[in-house]
Amino acid sequence: MVKCFIKTGHRLEVIQGLDKLLESKQQKNVIWIDMLRPSRQDIKTIEEMFSVQFPTKQESEEIELSSRYWEEEKRVEINSYFLINSEKNPYNETVSFIMQGKVLFSARYKELGTFNEFSKRFLSSPKEFKDGYEIFCQILDIRIDADADAIEQLSKEIAVLRKHVFTDYTNDDEEILERISEFEDLNMKIRENVTDKQRILTALLKSTIYNTASEDITIMLKDIRSLIEHTNFNFERLDYLQSIFVGMLNIEQNKTVKMFTIVNVIFLPPTLIASIYGMNFALMPELQWKYGYLVAIVLMILSAVTPLYVFRKKGWM
Repeated sequence: MVKCFIKTGHRLEVIQGLDKLLESKQQKNVIWIDMLRPSRQDIKTIEEMFSVQFPTKQESEEIELSSRYWEEEKRVEINSYFLINSEKNPYNETVSFIMQGKVLFSARYKELGTFNEFSKRFLSSPKEFKDGYEIFCQILDIRIDADADAIEQLSKEIAVLRKHVFTDYTNDDEEILERISEFEDLNMKIRENVTDKQRILTALLKSTIYNTASEDITIMLKDIRSLIEHTNFNFERLDYLQSIFVGMLNIEQNKTVKMFTIVNVIFLPPTLIASIYGMNFALMPELQWKYGYLVAIVLMILSAVTPLYVFRKKGWM
């Protein structure tokens, strides 16, 4: 799907599809072309129409800085991560941007709420955006706000899990360890996402094509530094929580071992007495004694009760 945003003065028009754009003959007024899951033919048509060249999907996903940000003559190419925060498998989806003259081209292969939100803002206040550079900055600013919301939500979930470990712990060890692992994975993806934006904005700040002297990029970089600090703090909290949880597991295991030890100590003396008088040697005088059986039973009971009394008095159980 290809959306073409055409701006004439303060009037904004949205055209769906390249065929309609060709029919309208308003290519010179295009300010933003947003491509969602574009076909190879769509990309080829736009390349021919606007004398622009798009990177392949494989090229856009490379992690070298030269692949994330490239500037030449009147063209800036940017490949930036956008977090897809799915419930079980969060990942970073690469979105490609090309700024050439006043036009912004964006190519993506996933539906992203950031673009929908910006489209609404653009349609409601088209006069606030003069060119593709301002559109790109606003899209990135919205995405940074969304990343901040994701970090805030993650912090709340970590706090809830911490409370559960300390107050409502019910031996659901695997579930808690799985949750900690999921939180660490999400926090790592967020950190990777905002760090990528930091590298891109730092490079854009030095651009010789666009006037980046405004405070917008500086403010976004400050916000990103703050988000990186929060992700570092979340990593520390998760490490601490994992250490505490492992410590509690050790305490629970020690309690179990202690209980088995007490049981062994209690039953060892009666077992010893029963074993001695179960040998049935002919030279054992107690075998012919009238009260031998009762005495053996009493001895076994006393030998079991005495350790219990001693343990309770010393506070060992």
